[in-house]
Amino acid sequence: MDDYNPLKLENQICFPLYACSKEIIKLYKPFLDELDLTYTQYITMMVMWEYKKITAHLLGEKLYLDSGTLTPMLKKLEGKGLIERARSKTDERNLDISITEKGMNLRQKAINVPNKLSNCIPLETDKALELYKTLNELLTLLKK
Repeated sequence: MDDYNPLKLENQICFPLYACSKEIIKLYKPFLDELDLTYTQYITMMVMWEYKKITAHLLGEKLYLDSGTLTPMLKKLEGKGLIERARSKTDERNLDISITEKGMNLRQKAINVPNKLSNCIPLETDKALELYKTLNELLTLLKK
C-alpha cells in the first residue's frame, strides 16, 4: 500500500467539486457578459431580486462570502447603479443593501440564463437534482 495514497489528487473529494465549479462558472461567462455581471455579481443580484433589501451581513451568509470579498463587489454593483448601500437607521453597525429600479429591470434580461446554462450541461434531470440535493446536504454539514 502506498503511504501517500491519501495525497493523490484522484482521491480528493474537493478537487472534482473545485474543478466542476470552475467549469460551470466558465459556462456562465458568455451569458453573464451580456448582463455585464461576473458570476459573483450575478448570484448577488439573484438574492437582491428575491429580497429587494437585505443587510450586508445576511447577504454574505447567503452567498458564503466574507466582507473582504463582499464589500468591493457591492461597490461595483452600486457603481453600475444596480444596488444602493446605506447604514441602517436602526443600527449604524449594519449596512443595508437595496436593489434599485435599474437592478430590478436587469432581472428581465437575466430570466433565461438558468435555462441557457442547463442546456450546456449534459446531465440528466434526475442526476442533476440528486447532485443538487447531495451538495446541499454536504453544505449543511459543513456549516455546522
